[in-house]
Amino acid sequence: RERTSASAVAAHFLHPSSSGNAPNLEDNLIGNLPGGFEVEQNDGYTKFATAGNDKANTSELTRKDLPIESMKEKIFHLLHRNNILIVVGETGCGKSTQLPKYLLRLTTRGRGRIACTQPRRVATVSLAKRVSQEIHQRVGRLVGYCIRFEEVVSEWTQIKFMTDGILIREVISDPWLEQYSAVIMDEAHERSMHTDILFGVLRKIAMKRRDLKIIVTSATMDAEKFSSYFWNAPIIEIPGKTFPVTIDYASSLVEDYVERAVYTITDIHLGESEQGDILVFMPGQEEVESTRFWLENRIDFLNSTGIDIPPLEIIPVYGTLPAELQLRMFKTGEEGKRRVIIATNIAETSLTVDGIVFVIDCGYSKVKCFDPTLG
Repeated sequence: RERTSASAVAAHFLHPSSSGNAPNLEDNLIGNLPGGFEVEQNDGYTKFATAGNDKANTSELTRKDLPIESMKEKIFHLLHRNNILIVVGETGCGKSTQLPKYLLRLTTRGRGRIACTQPRRVATVSLAKRVSQEIHQRVGRLVGYCIRFEEVVSEWTQIKFMTDGILIREVISDPWLEQYSAVIMDEAHERSMHTDILFGVLRKIAMKRRDLKIIVTSATMDAEKFSSYFWNAPIIEIPGKTFPVTIDYASSLVEDYVERAVYTITDIHLGESEQGDILVFMPGQEEVESTRFWLENRIDFLNSTGIDIPPLEIIPVYGTLPAELQLRMFKTGEEGKRRVIIATNIAETSLTVDGIVFVIDCGYSKVKCFDPTLG
């Protein structure tokens, strides 16, 4: 195999070309490097992914099929003329994975990193891994992430995914975010306490730093509020990818939604000929664990009656789980083994879980609210 030093590779795709334009990451990493390319480096990130493998080629084709690709030139034009942009994109349009790479083409080495905030840790880690896969690198090189108690970045990192709480902590030591050339606030429509604080912080910074690019993304059409807050910033709308969906509602009010979910899962698993995984939404951790417990018990009971139950993998997902356990839902299941992912709303936005065919939603969610009588 042909080998080279890590510093030579970094110089190849991180520094501006002789013409003064920012390098095209995809062209450089896919088109110019030899097949089977590998980097030897003993710093914990030992090699780049193979540039010519099937997985890399598949991600390249998927990227070109995203709806945001048709709007790429318009996005470049608006970012050249404006420092602040509001992006309205439906789920699955590709805004979370492609916008950081678009910004990287507009900036040059040395101007600062690109910060991409997410409301949840699992989305932060999964997006960093996805973007790294698309440019055929290991996480921590050009693309890294930072969540509570875990940071995977290096001196070469230019795109840094993080939770919104992490960026707020960085503002304490770096009030003007001098280390960043651009900030992307993803899923701004969720309007958590952290995102609202960041809105105020970024507005103040934007008045002083004319070189800072800010992109605010939303999956809903209330972007006019964001635009007016940032001095009538331009808005661009991106269509989403649509798929045929059949919706079935419960015929009557369900009192025990955990029990009903367990019976629905087993009905699908035993009665549906169509292969595919099942995603179940529950309001909180207690309901997730209860659903898993009663589902395991029901499977054991059916097995004891002589019914042949096909193999089933149960994966719980909620916020207090360690990140490595949350990321289990992105791993491909064993051949012929259906997965059941029982999750809270942390799996609702910014995530694309491959293989999901059936979704069961109990219709309840836990929402924080202010009670003026209690203070």
